[in-house]
Amino acid sequence: MKKILTSLVIALFAFQSAQAAEEEFAKKTISIGMIVSDLDKSLEFYKDVVGFIQADRTEFDVPAEFGKKSGLTDSIGLHVEVLKLGRGEDVTELKIMTFGDKPKKQENEYLHTNTGIQYLTIFVTELKPILERIKEHKVKLLGETPIPLGEKNSFVLIKDPDGTFIELIGPMEKG
Repeated sequence: MKKILTSLVIALFAFQSAQAAEEEFAKKTISIGMIVSDLDKSLEFYKDVVGFIQADRTEFDVPAEFGKKSGLTDSIGLHVEVLKLGRGEDVTELKIMTFGDKPKKQENEYLHTNTGIQYLTIFVTELKPILERIKEHKVKLLGETPIPLGEKNSFVLIKDPDGTFIELIGPMEKG
């Protein structure tokens, strides 16, 4: 009986801790900041190939003084373009920024090549129109993709202009 009571107390404590941690977040989505080597090329890729949109707040500048005070930069200002996976507050944001030739481009031959965020997974309602845009923009499909994932979904893998892997998962056609 004592073991059961102890187990119940531990389970209740774990549940309350998880619930308290979850309640700390104002949004259940995250905004991802991405440094790119060519802002225009990356905007074209994420908008015209993948399908992100610029909605609501679309861009902003971070002054050099704020960059230094916040610890983001060593007194360099920056411009940020905000892309979204739809409209509204609760959608994923991809904040794209560049510093010209200052950052070094990572060579990501494979997922295990570097540390840090190496890929984005985007779930879609239909892969067919995205595959058409991929072909139209001459973006290389990686591996033997598309690869079926079970009965409904398929997996497509491409890289953005800076080598970040983009996984696209969804049915080939709506239905």
